[in-house]
Amino acid sequence: MFKNPFARGNPSRIVSIHSFRGGTGKSNVTANLAATIARQGLRVGIIDTDIQSPGIHILFGLNEDKFKYTLNDYLWGRCPVEKAAYEVTSVLKQNGADAHRDSAIYLIPSSIKVGEISRILREGYNVGRLNEGLKQIVQRLKLDYLMIDTHPGLNEETLLSISISDVMVIIMRPDRQDFQGTAVTVDVARKLSVPKLLITVNKALPEFDFKALKQQVEDTYKTPVAGVLPLCEEMVRLASSDIFCLRYQDHPLTREVNGIATRITQ
Repeated sequence: MFKNPFARGNPSRIVSIHSFRGGTGKSNVTANLAATIARQGLRVGIIDTDIQSPGIHILFGLNEDKFKYTLNDYLWGRCPVEKAAYEVTSVLKQNGADAHRDSAIYLIPSSIKVGEISRILREGYNVGRLNEGLKQIVQRLKLDYLMIDTHPGLNEETLLSISISDVMVIIMRPDRQDFQGTAVTVDVARKLSVPKLLITVNKALPEFDFKALKQQVEDTYKTPVAGVLPLCEEMVRLASSDIFCLRYQDHPLTREVNGIATRITQ
């Protein structure tokens, strides 16, 4: 259906972070993975294509009054895509994290204005233009990784994101509804020939047997589980006000995120 514009001669990697249902913690996981990968001295871009319910910008301390342009402006032809990108590398230093001097993080947020969200819901947008924008932002910001925080479920934008991905990370909770929806997503990813498919289980209660849960998910989908992330009080208290892995660098959840980042970059 879609042709991957990044497939030939480009060392940059496209990583889609997806979930079939909302509420899985997808944006939080995306932000933490991006920061973890960037700390290695890599240039990482994040694009919030969850246009109907954007929010990942909050984790990076970006308020809407700081937005001159957003992804919506690019999609409607108001600006070049790089004008909607904001450098947020400073988050790596806020918590005393040990980041490489070449580390960089750029974020392209979506608009949170009611009128612009309503327009997307009413009129949609040109998915082909989004495809071109993804290609341009990788080239113009010289990114090593572009991470796409997708809209939950399956639509035309999601199918585009999946089809051009080098790596797809599916976020699911240990919940029966998530188990069913993840089966659909895995099937679509295989039909679109995603080179690397990984599952991350999020919000697992501490009393669960994580090893058994991981084995259950891998047996169910015949797909590697990159990590099982615990539901923890520290994450709840943080309330999306910071990047967890930078604030709690020695926490078990952070170590698990480090492992998932390694699986992505291998």
